[in-house]
Amino acid sequence: MITVNIYYTGRDGSARAFAEEMVRSGVVSDIRAEDGSLRYEYFFPMDDPETVLLIDQWRDQAAIDAHHASPMMAKIAALREKYDLHMKVERFESDETGIPEKDREFIR
Repeated sequence: MITVNIYYTGRDGSARAFAEEMVRSGVVSDIRAEDGSLRYEYFFPMDDPETVLLIDQWRDQAAIDAHHASPMMAKIAALREKYDLHMKVERFESDETGIPEKDREFIR
């Protein structure tokens, strides 16, 4: 499993407006329906009102590649341009072993 965190940053509420339009326009539901899409959710950092965090999770690289080749990317790019957003991206690949036993004691 691959998780990609994308931080969209704009001005005057544009990042939040972008996320709202992504949901309202149906782009988010279309992405969630793509084969291999496991999670596609927006979050709003408490200490940065001009940034939106997207947690984007996929089954594997082939699913991401198919998503990147889909018509969704043109829609996303157009909305990013419309709202003049800048991005920071982090990528994580899941460890097959999961959470180590010694760390589980801290999880409630």
